[in-house]
Amino acid sequence: MATENGCGLCKIYVNNIGVKKGGDTLLSDVSFHLHCGELTAVIGVNGAGKTTLVKSILGEIAHEGDVSFESHDGEKIHKVTIGYVPQHLDFDKCAPVSVEDFLLVGRTNSPVCFRHKKDIIKEIDKALDSVGCLALKKRKLGDLSGGEVQRVMLVNALYPLPELLILDEPFSGLDPVNAMLLKDVVKEQISKGKIVLFSSHQMSYIEEFCDSIAILNNGVVALHGDLHDIKRDYPRDRLVVRTESPDAIINDFGSSCTVMENGSLMLRLTDPSEKKATMIRLVENYDIDEVKVFEPSLNDIFVEYAGDAAQED
Repeated sequence: MATENGCGLCKIYVNNIGVKKGGDTLLSDVSFHLHCGELTAVIGVNGAGKTTLVKSILGEIAHEGDVSFESHDGEKIHKVTIGYVPQHLDFDKCAPVSVEDFLLVGRTNSPVCFRHKKDIIKEIDKALDSVGCLALKKRKLGDLSGGEVQRVMLVNALYPLPELLILDEPFSGLDPVNAMLLKDVVKEQISKGKIVLFSSHQMSYIEEFCDSIAILNNGVVALHGDLHDIKRDYPRDRLVVRTESPDAIINDFGSSCTVMENGSLMLRLTDPSEKKATMIRLVENYDIDEVKVFEPSLNDIFVEYAGDAAQED
């Protein structure tokens, strides 16, 4: 059953995916699910297994376990349309090809295509114009900048109306303008009820609009779930204090007080029930600009669950 936007895919289940290469285990028992209208970010340092997982979902490499697709009425779907933007393009084959010819090949072979070549070219022009790349259509892929290639690949992935959009390290090497364009495109796909999957190790671009995360650590899912729920479930036993006179607080609270990178103070409580009393004590006895319960950022969560690998990356 398709939705009003034409997307019949509702959920994707990644079930116990395992990948071995030689004597090495690249992925081990990886399981999580994706839901329509949401962005899931697979996070991990370089070498954590992100690209291997993406290729497993795409069916490009042999693996244990399976990936299953479910419609809105709960029926199993045997084939879905996937748009994919790889981290690296195979330039040995594609560099001499023009942008227009590259997109023509993909669209001519697509199940959703126009009858005449001139109609396909019109659609290519419209798609390129939507990402500010119309002027590039006669240029060779090998002559484009990294950001320009990324936009062309995004156009290629968004046709023909994928139910699942996968982007492997999409922000790598992008300037702020191209990064903003990519975020806008992803938000549009989410608003249409599509499933979007990122693999990335760049927290700053993900936190503002991702719904759920899966942190990979040495091929294993260290944490998976809704990002807001994960933050809310953190023990509320730390306070962040902003003050122009930190010395008195540091002296009085001793080892339970530490200075953060931005100059604010972090107070670790013995028990979360002490929040109210400690806040009152701070406001009544010190010159306080702000005091609030600490909520971890995505980067804080990543460092905690990615372990030593995150510290070394």
